[in-house]
Amino acid sequence: MATAQETHEYPGELNDVPGWFWPLDQVLFSWFLERQERLDTRGDLLELGAYLGKSAILLGHRLRDGETLTVCDLFGAEPPDAANRAEAAKSYSSLTRQAFERNYLSFHDTLPRIIQAPSSAVVDEVAPVSCRFVHIDASHLYEHVEGDIGAAKELLGPDGIVVLDDFRSEHTPGVAVAAWEAVLNRGLRPVCLSSQKLYGTWGDPEPVQEELLAALRGRDDIAVTVERAAGQRLVRTRARGKRLRPPSLPSSRHPA
Repeated sequence: MATAQETHEYPGELNDVPGWFWPLDQVLFSWFLERQERLDTRGDLLELGAYLGKSAILLGHRLRDGETLTVCDLFGAEPPDAANRAEAAKSYSSLTRQAFERNYLSFHDTLPRIIQAPSSAVVDEVAPVSCRFVHIDASHLYEHVEGDIGAAKELLGPDGIVVLDDFRSEHTPGVAVAAWEAVLNRGLRPVCLSSQKLYGTWGDPEPVQEELLAALRGRDDIAVTVERAAGQRLVRTRARGKRLRPPSLPSSRHPA
């Protein structure tokens, strides 16, 4: 995630929304959320760092009655510390809440709950053990990511899924340090890895890993590699070629 993207057009489909939410991760998000629906796992959805709404739109597509999607983002507001201000100015200068809302409402009737604040505010706004899925894609600074992971642990229910973005990108070493520190020292268990995201749980990863492996091995458009490191089973995934069979995606009110 190197430079900001901006749009003033109404998106005709999800992939018209600017952002770095790649097709493989769209497949994986959908698989985890569909599994939770199948097992009747209840809970809210949370996204820390929403950018222009691409992944939030997919999350909103998987909400059930009585559940809430909360997104937390500065949306162009002044970050509270100098390091975060520098990062925001470099990568997210075009980010506005108005653009997020325009994109989201192109696919959904109502907006999610929006917390326009640093991600550290979420623990005061979201109830402990209330979430089933948390996507962390906010600051790339180690101190912030470490805190976001701690918040996810507090807010997720049993066997909830946390997704850490940019854990292996060359320009985000702080995310990598925080992610693997959580695996080695804070009880986070990896479920699978994509080129951009680490999917993990503080519950037992084996049942969900076995189901995921069975599902992915039935596809010819996703390559799977399994290895062990530091006592963890790591399931690595990558797209074969440029065309993945897409999951069920929300439809835009403004189709091309």
